[in-house]
Amino acid sequence: MSEPKPAAVTPVSQDELKALVGRAALQYVVAGEIVGVGSGSTVNKFIEALASMRDQILGAVSSSVASTQRLQALGIHVFDCNEVERLAVYIDGADEIDPQGHMIKGGGAALTREKIVAAQSAKFVCIADESKLVPTLGKFPVPVEVIPMAVQRLVRQFAVIGGSARLRMREGTPLVTDNGQNILDVAGLQIKDPRSFESEVSQWPGVVTVGVFAFQKAQVCLLATPAGVRTMIF
Repeated sequence: MSEPKPAAVTPVSQDELKALVGRAALQYVVAGEIVGVGSGSTVNKFIEALASMRDQILGAVSSSVASTQRLQALGIHVFDCNEVERLAVYIDGADEIDPQGHMIKGGGAALTREKIVAAQSAKFVCIADESKLVPTLGKFPVPVEVIPMAVQRLVRQFAVIGGSARLRMREGTPLVTDNGQNILDVAGLQIKDPRSFESEVSQWPGVVTVGVFAFQKAQVCLLATPAGVRTMIF
């Protein structure tokens, strides 16, 4: 008699993984409080899940215009950041995260507002799929929000430290952030000391925000895997 064939494993799509981790993040939302909400495709799934708790929270502070619009469309009140002294938790994604909770963020061009909301929050919960976990930051180009007049000088300055910086474009013209600035994407770096890198680059004239989140790192990371959600505590 022939051996029975193993049951076929149904592939889990990226969309399903994002929805899985978005729902898992609800456990960190504090009832009766205002929640910090990031931006990006994974956070969009969290926003959809958050609609089920809209009557249990006071509202949200959002890190992007796009997220604000999504929250409001679901009936969740969005507070201006200046109206809120402290947030219990901030839920956001990452382009990369290392084993210590340091992240690269800014693929969606909202890094400055994300860093502001993260700094205002008692806890940062990162939601991502397992492909975003890396031993060393830098495979994903580091986004840097910059003042337009400083673009070429900063391209040259990144070249000195081994980085290849390119101006992010959209439909043939330089991308303009919600803050009216540009984005440089810097490839070719291996960031072994994220705090030192963030501190140094943040001081370069013309840099608004560097997309390395070391000072505002995650305290918790929920990683979506085909086997379920893996929780990492830092």
